[in-house]
Amino acid sequence: MTIHNTLPTINYCSINHRVQAKKENQTLLEISIANKIPHLHECGGHGQCTTCRVRVVDGLNNLNPPTKLEEEMSSSRHWDPGIRLGCQARPHGDVSLQRLIWTGANVSNLQLETLNSGAGEEKALAILFCDLRNFTRIANQHPNFDVAHMLNRLFTFLGDPILINNGVIYQYAGDEIIGIFGVGGGDGYKNCTDAIRAGLGMQFAIERLNKIEMKDFDTAFKIGIGIHFGRVFVGHIGHHEHKQFAVVGDPMNVASRIQGQNKTLDTGILVSEFVLENLPEDFLKVGLKLMVNLKGKDNIIPVYEILGFTQPDVQLEVQATLDILLKNETQFAARFYDKVFTHHPELKKLFKNDMIEQGRLLTHMLGGIVYSLSRPEYLKLGLKSLGRQHEQYGVKKEHYPLVRVLLLETISEELGEACTPRVKEAWKNAIDMIMAGMIDH
Repeated sequence: MTIHNTLPTINYCSINHRVQAKKENQTLLEISIANKIPHLHECGGHGQCTTCRVRVVDGLNNLNPPTKLEEEMSSSRHWDPGIRLGCQARPHGDVSLQRLIWTGANVSNLQLETLNSGAGEEKALAILFCDLRNFTRIANQHPNFDVAHMLNRLFTFLGDPILINNGVIYQYAGDEIIGIFGVGGGDGYKNCTDAIRAGLGMQFAIERLNKIEMKDFDTAFKIGIGIHFGRVFVGHIGHHEHKQFAVVGDPMNVASRIQGQNKTLDTGILVSEFVLENLPEDFLKVGLKLMVNLKGKDNIIPVYEILGFTQPDVQLEVQATLDILLKNETQFAARFYDKVFTHHPELKKLFKNDMIEQGRLLTHMLGGIVYSLSRPEYLKLGLKSLGRQHEQYGVKKEHYPLVRVLLLETISEELGEACTPRVKEAWKNAIDMIMAGMIDH
């Protein structure tokens, strides 16, 4: 074993940045946090979520052997030896690495790692089909490169609500996007709620896309969404040398057919009776209730038009405005810290490093928490860890009320006209929940 007289140096290859450990026996995650480098750790560094994973480019022998927890994670997810959990790996020499999970949007797809790599398995999923209306006409009106650009923007705006609600983007089929909810587990209530919230979020997103970007193309997108719940095969199928992830079963066909009914009924979101059976009564605002004959089905089945939640939904309102809030992350952070230091200049001594880095950490943290709302089992652990970190920085409980007021002020100012009373109340409730979780550590 190589003996080093100085603390280890960590090289973050993707950003070409080197830092040194602050003290002995720190984990890679602790070194990142101590040096103000955004490093996703949704569960707070407890080895539960795997989001702090890194690929070790050089210096693998300068890390402690994998812990039992790491070995279990690595085995179940079929990692190669160069992948380590940042919260478990402790360097005793220099290491070069790459962080593998950069944003909350990457986390949902990690569910696919937990699937049985052999025969696959049957799972109860909520399935969402979203189709673009009048795509043929749009394609005929614009050059091919413009159409490709518009589709990329469309799928970005429509994909985010799937990912932020713990869904997996299953595939794109022409002008259609398919999301599945429950690959990593969850009961019918959670999976169906996530799918409904994603569908409503898609409607918010398409309105914003039309308003912000599509007006330059003299185009407005319109979508139809169908959601169904049922048991399907989830796994890998194909030639034994070239298998692909697949979801197979009649519920996939039913969800697609339900989506198709939007064209006939001029509706936005339609769901099956199986979806509603997993949700409490009076949970959703329901419009049309119709019996329809789906193509390929002998029986007439009921479908329901979904108009929204009966009560304001904090997650939906916060999710729908997150990208507006963090559109200019530097501006958001600078506005917030200017307020803090104006009201309490003595707090500036708590921030010893570059404020640009501090601002990057703030927005990284806020965005990560909003994505974690759909994974409450990790969020609680993450907030406790965040509270302990801030305590180490010198933040006291009496600072939280001031931060709350100024953070909400900053959010209102950054959102501008998007900060409706309903949105403002949702962010207030979300910030209260975050701070309560941080204080209770």
